[in-house]
Amino acid sequence: MPHKLSPARVIARFAVRIALLAAFAAFGSVGFGPSLAVLLWMSIILCALAGLVRREPLFGATLNHWDEAAAFGALFALVHIANDVT
Repeated sequence: MPHKLSPARVIARFAVRIALLAAFAAFGSVGFGPSLAVLLWMSIILCALAGLVRREPLFGATLNHWDEAAAFGALFALVHIANDVT
């Protein structure tokens, strides 16, 4: 049975990861947008792998790595569209 975290801790973990990704993307040599898109894509994969390894339920009642992967996916789509517009 996977360990269940409180929703506040999962949201805080997600916010810290977003802040770190934005900080690393700011120093990317190809520009902020493309760097952020690649980092978000990597985060989707890592969160999905963490969900698989920890055997977290895909549509569980509590927030878990799968929900983070979905949120990173939505942000990736938004950044990808913004990069194509500009």
